[in-house]
Amino acid sequence: MQLPQLEDLPLRRGTRVLLRADFNVPLRDGAISDDLRIASALPTIEHLRAHHCSVVACSHLGRPEGRDAAYSLAPVAARLSELLGDDVQLSPEVAGFESLERAQSLADRQVMLIENLRFDPGETNDDPAFATNLSELGDVFVNDAFGAAHRAHASVVGPPRVMPSAAGRLLAREVEVLGGLLDAPRHPFVAILGGAKVSDKLGVIDALLARCDRILIGGAMAFTFHVAQGLAVGNSLVEPDFVDRCRELLATGRLVVPTDVVIADAISESATTRHCGAGRIPDGAMGLDIGPETAGTYAEIVHDARTVLWNGPMGVFEMSPFAMGTRTVAEAVADCGGFTVVGGGDSAAAVRAFGVADRIDHVSTGGGASLEFIEQGDLPGLAALRASARRESA
Repeated sequence: MQLPQLEDLPLRRGTRVLLRADFNVPLRDGAISDDLRIASALPTIEHLRAHHCSVVACSHLGRPEGRDAAYSLAPVAARLSELLGDDVQLSPEVAGFESLERAQSLADRQVMLIENLRFDPGETNDDPAFATNLSELGDVFVNDAFGAAHRAHASVVGPPRVMPSAAGRLLAREVEVLGGLLDAPRHPFVAILGGAKVSDKLGVIDALLARCDRILIGGAMAFTFHVAQGLAVGNSLVEPDFVDRCRELLATGRLVVPTDVVIADAISESATTRHCGAGRIPDGAMGLDIGPETAGTYAEIVHDARTVLWNGPMGVFEMSPFAMGTRTVAEAVADCGGFTVVGGGDSAAAVRAFGVADRIDHVSTGGGASLEFIEQGDLPGLAALRASARRESA
């Protein structure tokens, strides 16, 4: 997929760049607990500063219902200032006169951040007036927010309608890597899918079946497949409406489901766990991790793969009694000699928690965006950039 790049923009001294970044970072007691998404934006910001541009950055944070100080981007501005070694001012306004005045007064290489885009309802509604006000903050637009590229929101699809636009370094790399999985993966190509709901992964499974040699299933979504096999799952999470669909997918012969599980009576850090074969979960207990036999099997399959895509944990890995399966898979992916991709979200958090992220070839910053790109082969934010490039070249 060809996207306009930073080199395609008319960047020169005095150019003001509106940058859509993904600073949707986790906060704990008002402090940033993981700054990966901020750090990932630095290559794009530094490229723009090297060309003596000023930068007006914007992002959402969480899902506030109107203006809410708990979702302010003030901690982001402070951390970005530290990483850049330069002061990053925060406009208390989203898009409007004050933000415009501040943007127009920026010196070359200066960076400012406007307040949380979702403080204005026009963001999620793709309101034309809000998109216009936002676009006035820059001369050109750069989208580096892959994690938001699957949203047809004003800050994602609005600016490319009216100004020269391009992909930032992060977004371009995400599309290059994930596009390569769709277009020319090396085989054997193994996908590992986990998480809570099989309904969230059906489209991805369909897309991967056309490309993968094996799809390894874990997490709570595995129990709907077990029901499709006629196995007893106790109180494990099941989506009854999708049992028939799971049965059809199992018939392809390319899905691998757990043969044993770790069970407990409650989801708790202090839970007493037991191990049993698939289909032998007693009433009152629930499966909360893949078992050691399954983890070993999955590790062996991953070891021989030349391409690996992992999205979704194997269990409730945040709690130590149920972390074994996810840890084993994380270490197997890290040890794999093939090309390895972790598709954002909880699985990205897992490889960082287990200290193996630096041994993965690509850790995506976009969980939902990664899945939708794999399923659809395109995203609204990417289509908007391509449309802008066609307009500029016409």
